[in-house]
Amino acid sequence: MPQATKATAPTPSESLAQERQHASFPIRGLTYLLEDGQDKAEFKERAMFQLERDPLWRMDNTPDLSLVQVRERTMAKAQSLVHYLEMDSVARLQQRMSLISVVDPAFWTRMGVHYGLFLGAVQGQATPEQLSYWVNKGALNLNGTIGCFGMTELGHGSNVAGLETTATFDETADEFVIHTPSITATKWWIGGAAHSATHCAVYAQLWVKGKCHGVKTFVVPLRDPKTYRLLPGVTIGDLGKKMGRDGIDNGWIQFTHVRIPRSFMLMKHTKVTRTGEVHQPAMAQLAYGALIQGRVYMVADSGNMSKKALTIAIRYAAIRRQFASKPDQPETKLLDYPIHQYRLLPLLAQAYAMTFTGNEMLRLYRQLMTQIESTKEGSDMSKTLEMLKETHATSAGLKAFCTWNCLHTIEQCRQSLGGHGYSGYTGLASMYQDFAVQCTWEGDNTILTLQCGRYLVSSLRGHRKGKLLPKNIEYLARASQSITPCRANTAQEILSLETILDAWGAVAANAVAVATAEFEDALAAGASTDAAYEQCSAQRLRAAKMHCYGYLTARFNDAIARAQPELRPILTKLCLLYGSYSINEHAGEFLQSGFFTSQHMTLIRKGMYDLLKAIRPEAVPLVDAFNYTDYVINSPLGRYDGNIYEAYFDLVKKNNPKHNDIPYFESIIKPLLNRTPNADSGPDLKE
Repeated sequence: MPQATKATAPTPSESLAQERQHASFPIRGLTYLLEDGQDKAEFKERAMFQLERDPLWRMDNTPDLSLVQVRERTMAKAQSLVHYLEMDSVARLQQRMSLISVVDPAFWTRMGVHYGLFLGAVQGQATPEQLSYWVNKGALNLNGTIGCFGMTELGHGSNVAGLETTATFDETADEFVIHTPSITATKWWIGGAAHSATHCAVYAQLWVKGKCHGVKTFVVPLRDPKTYRLLPGVTIGDLGKKMGRDGIDNGWIQFTHVRIPRSFMLMKHTKVTRTGEVHQPAMAQLAYGALIQGRVYMVADSGNMSKKALTIAIRYAAIRRQFASKPDQPETKLLDYPIHQYRLLPLLAQAYAMTFTGNEMLRLYRQLMTQIESTKEGSDMSKTLEMLKETHATSAGLKAFCTWNCLHTIEQCRQSLGGHGYSGYTGLASMYQDFAVQCTWEGDNTILTLQCGRYLVSSLRGHRKGKLLPKNIEYLARASQSITPCRANTAQEILSLETILDAWGAVAANAVAVATAEFEDALAAGASTDAAYEQCSAQRLRAAKMHCYGYLTARFNDAIARAQPELRPILTKLCLLYGSYSINEHAGEFLQSGFFTSQHMTLIRKGMYDLLKAIRPEAVPLVDAFNYTDYVINSPLGRYDGNIYEAYFDLVKKNNPKHNDIPYFESIIKPLLNRTPNADSGPDLKE
């Protein structure tokens, strides 16, 4: 019998072109929504091309560079940043840095430490005269001043109040003496310290006339800007190889009775006079507003890095074929397998949710800083402090939630590439290594989630005493009453944005109520407030996570309301997929709260599978809307034109040229192969 002729599969490029024909929405319009405006989208495109055309910003050979080479090239890029710093507005520079964080996370860290942390501390905590002094010292353009941020210590991370480094006022000399009193007080993980920084914003315990006044911030010179030699009393070491972000020179610092002028203490809030009088106004609490910035940007960064990972994984899945259902048919695309859709498409929906949430968090942070700047000494600060508390708690919870989920997304995308995901040239292995630090710096994620949970418990208790709830947690009003079960009866009613939002409000309210009850039981049993919060920590963690799921869903819903009509159908499907998938993953929470029944959960699960099928044809257009060039994607498997295999093979050959000489042949392989053998008569062949 003649064999059936196997059908010819489209080429990879043809496959992606066919995928793009399925878009039911204007891709460009969706890009504008994701970027928060056409102007920002077009600026991002210009910035991408500027980086791509600069040989210094070549990224495709990074896996083959040594640690020293990576650090050297990373620092060399600072010159181009200074150029744009002088050209861009503050908003443009922030947008450029957001893009750079996706292209080169290590450079973003190295410069972010100076501009975001060191200069941010100076701007947020210095008097106008002090700020002018440090600007004139070159803090804006790296001309004489490169800063680092000396908060964390070897024995102290998130517990800032427990820092050991001391700053003791010497009234006779009008100086502060900065000192490291123990090994655990060594400043640790200080980005830029090992090679780059000339100055450090040091967080230390303020001692004046034998009394400690808490942790304050001091600018301490580290190196002579001309010779780069360490200054007397300053000892610095390199922390060396890390899990990722090799381009940032993390180091440790010890101070041995280092003297600085009194004016090097940042005194916008707390002030120390020439005679040793300490003035700590109530507004000192507002200094912490500037420290929220890093967490806010990490929410946005989580969305951006998720988008990059998903672009690689989904384009690859739309090209890669594996197994055929019939002998005469082409092999099946990975993305056509339901399990692959379940693996990637909910993460795609989550990336959209994180992007819209990141945009909103940036707006909230700017509003907070404007409010802080407009608050006058002696005025009623209650509104500003409430805004600070809410933004702090929200950014803490979302930083943890989004970085955890982004890291999970990167790893799922990496695994979805099969064996290629292990290669350093396909992009996702290094992306995982570089992003993992986001889960522990700027606050360990578990600790930050607990801070968010504490705020939720405190807010519910305040509400029960008559205090108004902020808009984003108005759902807590439901925690004071029994949960009303979902009244929807059909799949269409349940799979609606209204029901999904209602469901997350109910389950989050229930989780906060449970945590609050446990907290109050501990208080009633005689525990202190802090001890009671510790006893309900597991419930606080759970409550904060449920709150974050609901928060992301609500921000996604807000974005749909702002979107152009032609974008709303696909965005609604994505939002429903995110909501239903998250509910399905936490079915126990919804059943336990009594909002959904098992019958409801069956309908939600079926609806989720239907949404996967509906979104599948538009998966490639949806990642195209992220608008990352091939240069930014930096993975042959995520190329826009689909020419993945030739590009992958060429990249490997270019960075690993053929050679006939094996460097360890003479020393290792040859002696192994040429050992004196036993008599060899060949294998024993039995007749």
